[in-house]
Amino acid sequence: MTLPALDTIAGTWTIDAAHSAVSFAATHAMVTKVRGRFDDFSGAINVTDENQAQVDVVIQTASIDTRQDYRDNHLRSADFFDAEQFPTMEFHSTGISVKDDEEFTLHGDLTIKGVTKPVSIDVEVGGVHTDQNGALRAGFEGDLAISRKEWGLTWNVALESGGWLVSDKIKINLDISVVKDA
Repeated sequence: MTLPALDTIAGTWTIDAAHSAVSFAATHAMVTKVRGRFDDFSGAINVTDENQAQVDVVIQTASIDTRQDYRDNHLRSADFFDAEQFPTMEFHSTGISVKDDEEFTLHGDLTIKGVTKPVSIDVEVGGVHTDQNGALRAGFEGDLAISRKEWGLTWNVALESGGWLVSDKIKINLDISVVKDA
């Protein structure tokens, strides 16, 4: 797949987790968003001389953080991510659809709890620049929405007034900074 902004820069680009974020939002009790993030993730983009790219990301499910310990422990349990049995979520790209020089859709396979499904991530290129330390750095922002039920994340509670405690639709936001390996 051709990757805008990196199409002439062959090599491996590693995610700089200190300057990146993997966050999400779910609707709680049908009225408000609960936001969270994963604090431990890694990945790389490998760009070939033929202007093709492979994106691979691994997220540690136990690193979930919603700023509430009880909820985080519940999300790590078998009711949701079952972090003990399934310690990682993974994304591996399968293709790209270029919109223009600054936007593309990244297609790939997302694996959660041992279930792999295709997803598409709308991505905006933040830029490619040399940073203050002389390293070549690129930035991307991506968004997607998934149905958590498709990955076996089905725990829920019916509300007396109708609806559900936790929405099925989960919005995921990726703010990713990558650095070209020397």
